[in-house]
Amino acid sequence: MFRGKAARHNFPSERGVKKLNKKIAKRLLLYLLGLFVMTMGIAISVKSDMGVSPVSSIPYTMTCVWGIEMGLATIIFHIFLVILQFLILRKSFKATSLMQVVVGIVFGYFTTFCNWCASFLPSTDNIIIRVLMVLCSVVLVAVGIFLYMPPNIMPLAGEGTMKAISDKFHIEFSKVKICFDISMVVISLATCLIAIHAFGSVGFGTVISALLVGVVLGVITKRFGERYNHFCMGEVEPEQEKELEADIRVQAEITVSETDDKSQESA
Repeated sequence: MFRGKAARHNFPSERGVKKLNKKIAKRLLLYLLGLFVMTMGIAISVKSDMGVSPVSSIPYTMTCVWGIEMGLATIIFHIFLVILQFLILRKSFKATSLMQVVVGIVFGYFTTFCNWCASFLPSTDNIIIRVLMVLCSVVLVAVGIFLYMPPNIMPLAGEGTMKAISDKFHIEFSKVKICFDISMVVISLATCLIAIHAFGSVGFGTVISALLVGVVLGVITKRFGERYNHFCMGEVEPEQEKELEADIRVQAEITVSETDDKSQESA
């Protein structure tokens, strides 16, 4: 019965699966592009020597104090944050969150590569050029966030930790983010002052990044957000959606039928 129905149905969902695979591949590429653009912004802020963004301040502090390459420091920091999420959530911790470690490794390698690229930029004591580099980094970080967030693949460990705290203690995510960023800056500043007697990873650029990244991101999102979401996620026509749903039901019926047949044969 079901086999005849399946034959008549011609399985149009195969086209749907191909479309879905293309959509996933596109989302993944945009996600990785966003991470790369963000790390390029971080690398330029490091090159400006005026301080980095709050979330990057801890890895850069590890570089300033212990000489750990920043990409490796980024990976270590992401692993630490995932462990922290586990300690916070305990039984509520989802295994899929471990993928944040993989994202952290990719982010770390991007950081290493982008810092290498930025090393070819000329060093300068000109304050105007350095401020322009900070502003450029702000724009790149904002664009990177804009690109990597809508694909909704996997958050960075910093955002995952903020969400874990927000969910566990029922605090608004925006408030958690403010406290988290301030904590990162305070820890970085205190560590650098004690260990190397200098501001290290914290400076004018840190303040500018904290103040302007959200503003720039808001402007970009307002101007291009709807079109980018449409491009990133795509749309399925109502008729196509009904066709895919019907096909899924048929395949489910076939699967159940075949399972019952096998059960009867083995019995």
